[in-house]
Amino acid sequence: MTDRAAETPIRLLIADDHPVVRDGLTSMFASAPGFEVLGEAADGAAAVRLAQRLRPDVILMDLRMPGMDGLAAITELARLGVTARVLVLTTYDTDTDVLPAIEAGATGYLLKDSPREDLLRGARAAARGESVLSPSVAARLMNRVRTPAPQLLSQRELEVLGLVAAGITNREAAARLFITEATVKSHLLNIYAKLGVGDRAAAVTEAFNRGLLVPRSSGQS
Repeated sequence: MTDRAAETPIRLLIADDHPVVRDGLTSMFASAPGFEVLGEAADGAAAVRLAQRLRPDVILMDLRMPGMDGLAAITELARLGVTARVLVLTTYDTDTDVLPAIEAGATGYLLKDSPREDLLRGARAAARGESVLSPSVAARLMNRVRTPAPQLLSQRELEVLGLVAAGITNREAAARLFITEATVKSHLLNIYAKLGVGDRAAAVTEAFNRGLLVPRSSGQS
């Protein structure tokens, strides 16, 4: 079977705010077999516009750019239904950079200091829809998976919210938990803040949506 590189070149769009980086990437990919660089963008807004017009297969996206940054651009591309694969290419591999980019829809995440062959291989894999991660990013994600996430609500807050979900008043909840009514209200305020809601009904709904509370079956008392 004929390799895709020998048939149709992978069409690239390069988005980075540093001209030297753009020039280097353009030169590298343009000289490699199986690639065609369609255009360059200096910020996320330009990347979105060019992606809509040029319809590349893969977008090499920097994250930290002026104006619309890479994360916002990835989010906007997904909202617009742009089918191009986004391969993040950046110098940052912290949780605050990696996880939001992947959650926003990035196909892969590579560091700019990756070897040339890794970048070429990553772009080819991204064009096929395969996930691409630099070793440090893969290790970070593995550690994140293996480390239990901190519990959003404390056990006492879950008890209070469970009673609220059952239609119990603050006074009744205080009596059942052997605490004061003021303490119940304090727990509720903490719950609202943690869940980003403003009242009891919204707190209960959000807790069910997040799986913090489990609906009681009809057989339960």
